[in-house]
Amino acid sequence: MTSETPAGAGTLVLAATPIGRPDDASPRLAAELAGADVVAAEDTRRLKRLVGDLGVTLGGRVVSYFEGNEAARTPALLEALLAGERVLLVTDAGMPSVSDPGYRIVAAAVEAGVPVTSVPGPSAVLTALAVSGLPVDRFCFEGFLPRKGGERSRRVAELADEPRTLVFFEAPHRTAAALEALAEAFGADRPAAVCRELTKTHEEVRRGPLAELVTWAGEGVRGEVTIVVAGATGPRLATDDDSLRSAVARREDAGMARKEAILEVARAAGVPKRQVYGLVHGARNADDTKETRP
Repeated sequence: MTSETPAGAGTLVLAATPIGRPDDASPRLAAELAGADVVAAEDTRRLKRLVGDLGVTLGGRVVSYFEGNEAARTPALLEALLAGERVLLVTDAGMPSVSDPGYRIVAAAVEAGVPVTSVPGPSAVLTALAVSGLPVDRFCFEGFLPRKGGERSRRVAELADEPRTLVFFEAPHRTAAALEALAEAFGADRPAAVCRELTKTHEEVRRGPLAELVTWAGEGVRGEVTIVVAGATGPRLATDDDSLRSAVARREDAGMARKEAILEVARAAGVPKRQVYGLVHGARNADDTKETRP
């Protein structure tokens, strides 16, 4: 439940910053930068470059606010808000809180009843969706995939049957591995797009089936990367006994617990969970019988 606004409280402003071109910044962003009592920036050096590009003079004090100090610095920013100051939060690019610092101070401000507003603007998620050529009526944002191969495989296996278009952020040096994991879990023919350096000089959007994009990424990828993948269009698993057993085995090999693998396969194939459970455990019991037979 939201608290009542404290008397004399200030306002927390979340401001979207350009993801590439400085001239994508809105006039309101420039006005907020000039008028804020406190500017909390993910990278103060990038902030300095941005205000220089915009010809803005900062009127308030600047503090750093990044992943490493976000938890420790939030109480001081909340104190400033409660004292009536206008606190502007900016990250390196795009909207704060979207795979960037921001959630903690927003949650703290809401809990304290401090008004929270935003300066809308550039977003890599929405820009990539718009230019991908894939359905955008329903989508979900998954942020960055896990760095470790096993964790990454488990995560994408969980998403294989998601019907909405999926959006991921990825580091350039992990893009090929991410696409390989997606192709293995989603199928080589699943349509996708890799959006690189959006709005910048070397912007590039590669569209095609995942297998084709894996080959392209194998030559090396540079710059900021956003991956958009089409959602599942229906049950993609065959329902014969051998296919169901194999599907469970693949998920177990990727590190998924057997119970979870059975449930996911049943959902993907559109068959009762007990059917898959019986096939898997029946095969296991038959193997055990063979091994103990004299």
